[in-house]
Amino acid sequence: MPHVVTENCISCRFTDCVTVCPVSCFHGDEERLYIDPDACVDCGACVPACPVSAIAEMGDLDDGRKIWLSINANRAAATPLITGKQNPLPSAAERRAQLGF
Repeated sequence: MPHVVTENCISCRFTDCVTVCPVSCFHGDEERLYIDPDACVDCGACVPACPVSAIAEMGDLDDGRKIWLSINANRAAATPLITGKQNPLPSAAERRAQLGF
């Protein structure tokens, strides 16, 4: 099962996960990242790389968070591929603190 980027990525957009992805499945917009479920090989390398625990395996999502499956699929198809490390958003440090990381 592929992985998905969840709500913790909103207002952060850390790209540490992108640097460990072997297949370049991350896409992004001005607010966050998304994983293309068709490109993800489910290696899980991105999970520990995310400093805000924003990435989960789709099978581990509870019913309230399954919306992220369609959000990732739809937004990955509509946003540019991110292939390298980028600066996080200016709001990332504050968001990270709000999340308790």
